[in-house]
Amino acid sequence: MQFEEAAVLVPGPDTRVVELRVHGVMGNTAESLVDAVSAVDVDGDTVGRVVRPADRMRRPVPGPVLHAGGRPVPRTVEGYVWGRMTSGGWAKATWALLFPFSLANVAHWMLPPTRADHRGSVLLGAALRGLLRLVAVLLTLLFVAQWAVVCLDLVAAQCLAPGASCLPSAPDWLRELTVLRALLGMAPVALVVLGLHRVSAVDWRSRETRLTAPARQLRRMPAASVVADPDTPALRSLHTTAALAVTTLLTTGGPTGPAVGGAVAVLWWASVALLLASVAGVLALDDPTGAAEEDRIRRVLGPGPRAVLLTCAGVLFALTALTPPPMTGALPGSDDTVLAVAVGLAVCCGLVAALLAPAAWLARGEWAGQPRDLRPWAGGWMAAPVLALAGLLGGGFGAGVAITTRQVLRSPELVLPPGYTGITLLWGAGAALGLVATLALVAVLAVLRRIAERRGRFVPPEVELLHAGRPEDARVAARAWWLAELQRRYGHRVLVGFTGLLSAGAITAGAIKLGGRGMPGWAAPLSGIGVVALAALAVGLLRIVYVAACRPDAARRVGLLADLASFWPREAHPTVPPCYALKVVPELTARALEHLDRPGTRVVLVGHSQGSLLATVTAARVLQALPESERGRIGLVTAGSQLQWAYPRAFPAVVPHSSLVELSGELRGRWRSLCRGTDPLGGAVSTWSRQVYGGKLLGVGFRQDGAEGPLPSAVRSDTGALVLGGDHWLPDPQAAPVDGRRWTPGVLGHRDYFADPEWDRAIAMAAGLERPPTPRERKRTTPEPPPSGALPRTRTVLTRPAVLRPPVPEVPEQAKPH
Repeated sequence: MQFEEAAVLVPGPDTRVVELRVHGVMGNTAESLVDAVSAVDVDGDTVGRVVRPADRMRRPVPGPVLHAGGRPVPRTVEGYVWGRMTSGGWAKATWALLFPFSLANVAHWMLPPTRADHRGSVLLGAALRGLLRLVAVLLTLLFVAQWAVVCLDLVAAQCLAPGASCLPSAPDWLRELTVLRALLGMAPVALVVLGLHRVSAVDWRSRETRLTAPARQLRRMPAASVVADPDTPALRSLHTTAALAVTTLLTTGGPTGPAVGGAVAVLWWASVALLLASVAGVLALDDPTGAAEEDRIRRVLGPGPRAVLLTCAGVLFALTALTPPPMTGALPGSDDTVLAVAVGLAVCCGLVAALLAPAAWLARGEWAGQPRDLRPWAGGWMAAPVLALAGLLGGGFGAGVAITTRQVLRSPELVLPPGYTGITLLWGAGAALGLVATLALVAVLAVLRRIAERRGRFVPPEVELLHAGRPEDARVAARAWWLAELQRRYGHRVLVGFTGLLSAGAITAGAIKLGGRGMPGWAAPLSGIGVVALAALAVGLLRIVYVAACRPDAARRVGLLADLASFWPREAHPTVPPCYALKVVPELTARALEHLDRPGTRVVLVGHSQGSLLATVTAARVLQALPESERGRIGLVTAGSQLQWAYPRAFPAVVPHSSLVELSGELRGRWRSLCRGTDPLGGAVSTWSRQVYGGKLLGVGFRQDGAEGPLPSAVRSDTGALVLGGDHWLPDPQAAPVDGRRWTPGVLGHRDYFADPEWDRAIAMAAGLERPPTPRERKRTTPEPPPSGALPRTRTVLTRPAVLRPPVPEVPEQAKPH
């Protein structure tokens, strides 16, 4: 078996290394990113800052010298800080309320790839994208309709009705003026719709960058399709038009029509026409391909027609406020409108789930040859539960706000739409089932862990290798490995199960509703649990907004999922936070190319956590912009990355496994990944099917010749790390303090990768200044036979090979730098 060795560039007198770091979604201060007491900006703007360490005079200084190739090499440490794009201030804090919209948008990017050579696959892809855009507009309608129920129905029509005991401080003349009450009820709705429109118009503008034409196009670059959609302005206008129209529809009688004629009937018909036009426009738009038919659709939905639509919707909304129907109690159109939108949303989600099955089956050729634990989650069907969760959370939050508002007003006269009883029932049933399932799962896991401890199988063989001679550290690490692996392996299954439980509650509520016999006695406690759950959901989300606005540092933690969703450009839903990748990646690419303009400079892109995806996409684009002769000057280091266990499995069409294989081949050993088994969010990137055999860590992964296959056994570095392929497995906790390195005791998990003593070695390898460890001897050895004829102890981290083989080439225990 031959293993190609990566070329090592001998450092010259002008050689220097630029380490360009980018942080993850939880944000970093400039000082923590460059691992310095003080840092200053050297480039960038207010939201995308390029920083360096600084001295006492606030002047930028170089980073610590890098020892590689038998000599010290100057190193400059820079960091790209982008945390202000997702947190800070009340405007960004309110983005948390848009999380259901963000989930619908993410579901678009989770669709399986389509086969251009198969007409059925192409048609299924187009149908799924159209349904996702329809679900997105229905989510907008549900959000606005439920807000109208609170402001217009509960407060304006019921609480301020003549003779009502609610809000006794309200003057009688206000209760007698129907137009003024309608204006008071519709003004908050108008403000919300305006806010949604403004959020969808926010974008991060990338500074002018110098990017040359690609020297050679890579066949499948990671996240190559992550680009701005030119249809976003049209989608924004269509959603705003539909939101204003659905408010008029609810006010004038709902889907069944108005109870009176005259002006109210005209307004009703106009709202129906605008809603139908919006839905038709949303379905007609699709991903930009340059086809003549799509160009015609874009012209039809150009700036002029969009302005006409918005003007008509605004005038209709104003006329509805000035000529409202009688408002002497609960509005008759509230329940039917919310129910119609909710039913349409449920039907569309069901259609998406049904069509996803054949679409994923047709795309299975993309991953059929991969190990099971590298294949897409749920067989490529994961977009369905994510979309269903978006609908359930959207409906639950609106109902929770209404329930909380009625409790705050403390008036028995206030009546919620009857359909909200079904929502409380489904959330109550979901919460009860979820509690039972959680207790059962915890009990099973506790029993399994106890059994493993008694049989001596609780400490993984990898932990024994990393912490040889330190049994106490091995026990501490084993517990963290066990919990981290549970989260990585089963996190998506928990999401599917939670969505399934809520869906079961929805089916139960729907069956009771269709039965027409009212709520049975056994369901009353579940409905009470649902009221508590929905009120907690509404209060919790509003508290998140408050905390995020007042304490930006805490916002980075509570907004973790929202930050992850903000990576993806607007496609299905326009009203989501702006995509930071469209600014970060071009500016990182330009910064790297600027450094590479200087002869002798090698740039190592470094990404931690979510930053590893940004750094990987940037590395691919830098490689495209460089000629073949200069590509050896770019390297990549990822730490605590999700590039194996999460992104290729959740987004198989955008970050496929094959794109990572190609990028690894282009970098030829200059992609290094630091990982800890104790890290619940990060994991291996370039290796899988790992097992311990004969005291050696073996595995399969990316090879330096650009292929995939078996790797030489892992080499133990001077720092105690096990280097298998491109993955550096770090002992956690660390064995002992190292001179010249910052020391942090205990289990580190997902943090402080920069402080590990293996860090500099990985940077040197990524810069091409030190050769990755490779076997020096080709002789094969047979491990000592196990006692009593038992099979050797093995453990597969991801997938177990069908045939257990003895170790491939023997390598020395210590890897010496070249």
